Amino acid sequence: MQILKSRAATAAIAAPVLILVAARPGAGDAIDAFVAAEMSRQRIPGLSLAVVRRGVLAKAKGYGLANVELSVPATPRTVYQSGSLGKQFTAAAVMMLVEKGALSLEDRIGRFLPEAPETWRDITVRHLLTHTSGMGDYTEKIDLRRDYTPEELLGFAAAQPLEFTPGERWSYSNTGYMVLGILIQRVAGQFYGDMLRDRVFKPLGMDTARVISEADIVPNRAAGYRLVDGVLKNQDWVAPSLNTTADGALYFSVLDMAKWDAALRTERLLRRASLEQIFTPVRLADGSVYRGKDGAGYGFGWAIGEQAGHRRIEHGGSWQGFESHIARYVDDGVTVIVLANLADCDPGLIGHGVAGLVVPALKAPVTSRRSEPPN
Repeated sequence: MQILKSRAATAAIAAPVLILVAARPGAGDAIDAFVAAEMSRQRIPGLSLAVVRRGVLAKAKGYGLANVELSVPATPRTVYQSGSLGKQFTAAAVMMLVEKGALSLEDRIGRFLPEAPETWRDITVRHLLTHTSGMGDYTEKIDLRRDYTPEELLGFAAAQPLEFTPGERWSYSNTGYMVLGILIQRVAGQFYGDMLRDRVFKPLGMDTARVISEADIVPNRAAGYRLVDGVLKNQDWVAPSLNTTADGALYFSVLDMAKWDAALRTERLLRRASLEQIFTPVRLADGSVYRGKDGAGYGFGWAIGEQAGHRRIEHGGSWQGFESHIARYVDDGVTVIVLANLADCDPGLIGHGVAGLVVPALKAPVTSRRSEPPN
């Protein structure tokens, strides 16, 4: 079945809303054509893109529709759900507490969570940050339409057997980051989202970044979508409490993320030594550096790999009708941010392709695939 596509959606893809400074002389039209072609092929209703060069916003543009029912165009100010892009902010909050001396990466989490089961006795803060704790994924086992308290979620996670000995191997775990959010609140004395608001979002001028709330009025909020038998449908509903956990429950725009990327080039939020730890691939208990199928390692909320021989630090996000991706080409001084409002689309492929248009040496393949890292 063909996707049901309104004339307004087609027109919006052809006429993007934009803020633009040349990402590279002559690259703008090629980027627009590439993005529009990929949106058409992947059937993405709306998408916002930002290109940052050495901390300066070079291009920010919206394509398609942020809300199909109301024919609202996507713009650089459109607010999307983060999915697992939120994990890098949780990791930053943990490192802020490390810098204050409130905890250390080698602390066993039972120090802060006295109700932790015996099976967690050897799990450290570092294990949670790097997905090497052995915890499974709670989102695959709980009722997504039921509200849970943090204590209930923690109890649910604690009741599950570990999948492997902490540090033995790597396995992506939303549970680990959910637990980190609870740990942050225990140590900092405030909800992790409030800590991010006070210590990251406000200082950086990330004006629309915040924890998700369906009840609040959120200007420029996009609607999330999914394809069912080729037909566009609204996002699945989940209980409000599950949109407040630290494994990926934020709102932001590409303009917010451009400010975040610029801050990561400085010591405005974290010292250089802390940033280096965040971007260092984890070593397993046997001393080997973890590498995924594509050769990428994993730090604290970031995958560390390469594209055409150039270093690439990136992460994806997927949740409730949204997909997101940030790729930082640190040696080239280029970052590409892509936020989209269709479940199971591939913003990473779009971001990698745009990077190749901005820096020709980075040229990426344009065949569709699910981009690494996992969401």
